[in-house]
Amino acid sequence: MKEKIINYLQEKGKSSVDDLASSLNMAGAKKFPSLIKEISSLESKGKLRFERDGTISLRKKIEKKDQITVKGIFRANKAGFGFVTVDEAEEDLFVGRNDTGYAIDGDTVEVVIKKVANHLKGTAAEARVVKIAEHGLKTVVGRFVLDDEKPHYAGYIKSKNQKISQKIYIKKEPIVLDGTEIIKVAIDKYPTRGHDYFVASVRDIVGHQDDVGIDVLEILESMDIVSAFPDAVLAEAEAIAETPSSKDFIGRLDLRDEITFTIDGADAKDLDDAVHVKLLDNGNFELGVHIADVSYYVKEGSALDREALARGTSVYVTDRVVPMLPERLSNGICSLNTNLDRLTQSAIMEIDKQGHVVSHQITQTVIKTAFRMTYSDVNQIISGDAELMEKYDKIVPSIHYMVTLHKILEKMREKRGALNFDTSEAKILVNDKGAPLDVVLRQRGIAERMIESFMLAANECVAEHFAKKELPFIYRIHEEPKAEKIQQFMDYASIFGVSIRGTANKISQAALQDFMKKIEGQPGSEVLSMMLLRSMQQARYSEYNHGHYGLAAEFYTHFTSPIRRYPDLLVHRLVREYDKPNAEKIEHFAERIPEIAAQSSSLERRAVDAERAVEAMKKAEYMENYLGQEFEGVVSSVVKFGLFVELPNTIEGLIHVTTLPEFYHFNERSLSLQGEKSGTVFRVGQKIKVKLTRADKATGDIDFEYMPSGDDVIEKVSQAKKNKPRRSRPSGDSSSKTGKRSKKSALLQKKSKKKKPFYKEAVKKGGKHGKGAGKRRRTK
Repeated sequence: MKEKIINYLQEKGKSSVDDLASSLNMAGAKKFPSLIKEISSLESKGKLRFERDGTISLRKKIEKKDQITVKGIFRANKAGFGFVTVDEAEEDLFVGRNDTGYAIDGDTVEVVIKKVANHLKGTAAEARVVKIAEHGLKTVVGRFVLDDEKPHYAGYIKSKNQKISQKIYIKKEPIVLDGTEIIKVAIDKYPTRGHDYFVASVRDIVGHQDDVGIDVLEILESMDIVSAFPDAVLAEAEAIAETPSSKDFIGRLDLRDEITFTIDGADAKDLDDAVHVKLLDNGNFELGVHIADVSYYVKEGSALDREALARGTSVYVTDRVVPMLPERLSNGICSLNTNLDRLTQSAIMEIDKQGHVVSHQITQTVIKTAFRMTYSDVNQIISGDAELMEKYDKIVPSIHYMVTLHKILEKMREKRGALNFDTSEAKILVNDKGAPLDVVLRQRGIAERMIESFMLAANECVAEHFAKKELPFIYRIHEEPKAEKIQQFMDYASIFGVSIRGTANKISQAALQDFMKKIEGQPGSEVLSMMLLRSMQQARYSEYNHGHYGLAAEFYTHFTSPIRRYPDLLVHRLVREYDKPNAEKIEHFAERIPEIAAQSSSLERRAVDAERAVEAMKKAEYMENYLGQEFEGVVSSVVKFGLFVELPNTIEGLIHVTTLPEFYHFNERSLSLQGEKSGTVFRVGQKIKVKLTRADKATGDIDFEYMPSGDDVIEKVSQAKKNKPRRSRPSGDSSSKTGKRSKKSALLQKKSKKKKPFYKEAVKKGGKHGKGAGKRRRTK
């Protein structure tokens, strides 16, 4: 049978288990288990593997004695172990703490396989690092500490990067340091078997420990997110005129008489999009989305362009923005400020009552916005605020048309299968010194959703326009979810009696929509929605058009934010260059776009990491004022080493198992912890009372203590479980402060922050029945 399986896979390349069973006449209740046993045996011996789509294929043989290696990127965990990503389509390889070979997070490494994965048993492949091909860590930012332990060095720095366990010693330099500095250093020597520490040289003094805002700056600088622009970039920006001339208008469609206006947040300064909407005689709508023509000023290959590409995106953190372009451009000539002539690129679409674009024009334009509107004012006008309606009477009809069109577009997207993950985001309010004053939920009204609808329409229109021309282009893609992720989610949903149509290998957006409607209004439904969101793949940029699964869009790109995203800037350049395409241009962009897409995706992830790090730090700093106080929250995640609890303002903390009053059994399938003696159960989505015991600004960690209450859930514990000898609480890494956090990182790797999960009815103390989870709306 093994030989038949191998021969079949050699011929077919890969196959589903069902197809294999049918071809080998092994289908049916009697024969099928034997086939599964043979497949399992072949996989355990490393002769075949399960692909992410659930099919199986032959694996290239790896001989340990020949030390055949594979190359990948090492991702460290602060507990000492790590993972190596060889291919995005493959599962990561696990590397134990004794097999890292001094590799550091981000290093390109060569590994040998110690143990192949066993898909049926759920075990990952294990590897050992045998060579560091290239170090990813080049610079480090941290607080300088004077120290004479090693006479050849002035001292060492403490980095906030918890994945760096070794000290970084600083060479003695002409610069005199007094121990108050935050410095940026360049790594000269890396840890090896001979010396377990770094050696570095001072590259820059970022600031001093008491400087206002130095905490945020330290995080940004540590990720090479730098505010200051090089002199050559600033010189190019200064050379650009503050206002466009009549010469700049040549060849552009003049829309200055059109009633266009911007709608943004009250504190926005880089206004890169304006809109107009009107009702046509045939009953259709005309939607004009006008975007600042940044590419007209940022020429390909210029210092401005090279710096924008190196930054990839603007980074928005609690109290500041690190822009992609100098302020003279982003807040000046490229900002669509009121009553000023501005150069734009426009997508002008005729949209019917079903939300379909029946005709369009993508062209270079010149506009003059009539008003600078805020989301707040527009929402109040929509609600019927008489004073604001009188003040902005010139555009009130346009706003009403916009609301109607938005509803049409929203309904169209829903009908075709777009998924709406409505999650909450926190807004951290700070004072002039950067100290957090409050953490509140961001509000999102019709105006915000309306502008989003129009930007989505423009992005789709531009992408479809160039895809059908079959020209090299950059797309924003969101691929179908991986089969194993969907299967895990379907298994979890089934525990709570919620079924999903389809199979893990092929599930439609319509089936997922039906699921979300099915759980709507149930206590804790937001949790299942969030778990579904985590099952999706990450959106990215690509030279290939694979569509956008989440939006159910066949064509999608980013066209609407060239001030703050490089891919949008590139799309604008393509709009201009493809006005008269030739073989040379086509060849040039075909070569450049793949590299730009990959780099932009990577820099986008870096920006997200920075924003999350700053948010975690500020939330912990805010909670330092509430030590010892009690709160009501919801269990947002349950793992082997404890449970995470989320407060109504999205602040999340950990209750470690070692702080619980008894031993708790972890059920991985139901994601729950159950007390061995009391039967007390903790399950995602459950209400819980906690006391704040620790908030560490330096690490962003928040710890809670469980406070028993009348809302606690008691479930019957089997006699067999009661008679079990009491097991000791977890020890080692999982019980230490470092271990508990690092295991969170490992087990929940590459997942976004835990949100409120689903919970069903359970028996409470006192024998009463009730719902165990609060309901809270999330916005995204």
